Amino acid sequence: MILLKVIKLQFSAVITKEEKFYVAPCPELDIASQGGSIEEAIRNLKEAISLYLEDEDAKIPKMDTRPLVTIVEVDVD
Repeated sequence: MILLKVIKLQFSAVITKEEKFYVAPCPELDIASQGGSIEEAIRNLKEAISLYLEDEDAKIPKMDTRPLVTIVEVDVD
């Protein structure tokens, strides 16, 4: 019996709506996907990340920091 060690990696996804589709870029890997719903966009992004990581030349960034996505409020005259 062969035991495989599964490694779980976490990446950021920034979801935005652009016309009919939700776009889901992953800033750490500089890849993106899209879908008709938020859930579909995330599912498609997970698949794109998995395919990217299957490449033997794939570069996995250091995970010591993550992008911070927040809301900034400004006053406009």
